[in-house]
Amino acid sequence: MKTRWGLLGVLALVACGGADEDTRSQALECPGVVAGAEPGVESAQALSSRTSALTDGRQRFLIRYRDAQGVSASRVSSLGSNVLRVLRSQPVVVARLTPDERAELAADPDVEFIEPDSPRSSLGVTAPASPWAAQPAVRQGSPREYTPGLHMVGAPWVWDKSQLGVLDADAPIGEGIQVCLIDSGIDLDHPELKAALVGGKDFVDGDGLPWDRSVEGWGEGHGTHVAGIIAAQLGSGGANVSPDMDRNGVVGVAPGARLLIARVIGVEGIAWASDIIAGLEWCQQQGAQIASLSLGGGTGSRIEREAFKVAADHGMLIVAAAGNSGGPLDYPAAYPSVLAVGAVDQSMRRAPFSARGWNLSLMAPGVSVLSTVIREQGTISQVEVGDIHYASRPLYLAPAGQQSGKLVDCGDGDSLSSCPKATCDGFVAYVDRSDRVPLPTQLSNVMKQGARAIIVGDLEREGAQGDLSIGRRGHWIPGVLVSHDVGLAMRRMAGLNVHVKLHKTDYALASGTSMAAPHVSGVAALVWSKRPSLTAAQVRELLESTAKDLGEPGLDWDTGYGLVQASAAIEALKR
Repeated sequence: MKTRWGLLGVLALVACGGADEDTRSQALECPGVVAGAEPGVESAQALSSRTSALTDGRQRFLIRYRDAQGVSASRVSSLGSNVLRVLRSQPVVVARLTPDERAELAADPDVEFIEPDSPRSSLGVTAPASPWAAQPAVRQGSPREYTPGLHMVGAPWVWDKSQLGVLDADAPIGEGIQVCLIDSGIDLDHPELKAALVGGKDFVDGDGLPWDRSVEGWGEGHGTHVAGIIAAQLGSGGANVSPDMDRNGVVGVAPGARLLIARVIGVEGIAWASDIIAGLEWCQQQGAQIASLSLGGGTGSRIEREAFKVAADHGMLIVAAAGNSGGPLDYPAAYPSVLAVGAVDQSMRRAPFSARGWNLSLMAPGVSVLSTVIREQGTISQVEVGDIHYASRPLYLAPAGQQSGKLVDCGDGDSLSSCPKATCDGFVAYVDRSDRVPLPTQLSNVMKQGARAIIVGDLEREGAQGDLSIGRRGHWIPGVLVSHDVGLAMRRMAGLNVHVKLHKTDYALASGTSMAAPHVSGVAALVWSKRPSLTAAQVRELLESTAKDLGEPGLDWDTGYGLVQASAAIEALKR
């Protein structure tokens, strides 16, 4: 939801705010330093069609006609506008209009209403000739592939009762169920995912290969992370794993489920409601039983609401991330036809960022969730002072590499005078995680003062706030997040030599309701594969009735019906 890898995945709990002037030292700006995010790069045609307002004064709108016979894309075109698409489920044309063109269409008696095409965020490349090479699920691996989130929802006890790393014969593993992932696309060549892929479509670039990249570079890995939570394969991991992982990586909640990929989020982290609706329609056409959306925004739409209702009425179970604002649910999770999912931490407590509301249905793991990312785009971190190693987590989207230097206390990194003992010869910056200064601003400020690596001290005790993302790829330095207690110790070490190292991996930890939603989608696939005759409404009711209550008995505002439980839901089918 509104976190971004700078999308809807790794959560950066920082708020934009002004910085007070720091008088501890004179401002320093080293020459030749390039710091900051790179703009998302797409083809000129794709980018121009996705930008809400360009120099011609046009904006994106959804034009709802009174009936299908009234739909007239040709009439819209005659006004000189750019028609982007015609929706299938409703008499709706998506187009870019000037204010005068909008006024003229609004006066058309065939037009029922016009509304903005709302942006959503997640809270494209040369490809193999045939990426859709789905294979039977690998049935043997290692129990070390089972993540804490997997154990929390009880999935291993559904398909590996002996906990030996072998899928039980005839156990429900999601076989026969198609989950349609409406997200940023994925790394189609990731070894954990290739066997599960059965189809895809790119609504950003307009082709059939939903890579999470543009013509000039990879995206931020959001969709790949979400896909791995659902259907990463047992015993077929990536080449690059961290030392504490099994060599085969991880396994998803439903390793036998098949994945359809609808790419609607561009590399800049934005999706339009019209593209999401088109993706949802495509998922229906492909026969997907489940649609999983780890994205959202704060404004609802009559047309979008109707599209989700139509899909649900036709038998699709729609699962969406609740949102990362800590406040009201985002859309589409807030629509009644959607199963909204909030996030809990590793102690089964509601994550502070997880949105709330009466339409909240279930909770699932959403803090420091380990899953797949674009190959070699994940990192693992090391922090050393002398012979002592300190626990840390990489800043998501920080580059791999290693740097050593004297540790300089830069406070909250809010200005070019925040590092009083900075030198353009290089140093390692320590900053406190801030509610006031965005992480990219902290990074840019310390980099311009000569920092070659950064250590960020958390505001809370270990694990309380999860992980931290820079938000966008760009010109950054290696960086890590340490706990509050380690941060206090680091601050006392100012002046000592510190070594920071980030290694490339195919996996990463991420936090957000984006990570919670696919856990529920995976559990739904397990239940449906156990009893294919169930309707979507029955699957939803079963998951809600067997959830582990986390608050007031039954439905409550903060945690819905509770933590989704795969084994309990499967057992309930036997009664």
